[in-house]
Amino acid sequence: MDVNQRFSDSLTRGQHVADRIAAVVGSWPFIVTQSVFLVGWLTFNALTGRTAFDPYPFILLNLMLSFQAAYTGPIVMMSQNRQAEKDRLMAQNDYNCNVTAEEEIRLIMEHLKSQDELMREILRQISETREGL
Repeated sequence: MDVNQRFSDSLTRGQHVADRIAAVVGSWPFIVTQSVFLVGWLTFNALTGRTAFDPYPFILLNLMLSFQAAYTGPIVMMSQNRQAEKDRLMAQNDYNCNVTAEEEIRLIMEHLKSQDELMREILRQISETREGL
């Protein structure tokens, strides 16, 4: 069973969007871009003083970051929950595969034991035949 294909086929549009958002928010380019944006915001508003659109203590920036955290936190958690579910499916699939492999190895070992017994019997017969000559 292809767990990845089965899992991706069952995702809704909202789940795909959540996974994409989580992938973007959890990336270095996002962190760097957001850091540059924050430094720019703070620098611009600090240098323009009282005429700034968001003067110190940067309440608008705080509000924007709060909104971002309020929405991205649950979205990332939804994506992580789905990943955990996928991991459980993959672990179950691995377990099933291991059980099958164990059974096949057991059958091979039984077959090898049977061959060992046949080889011993053949060697015994050859030894008896040589002794009789």
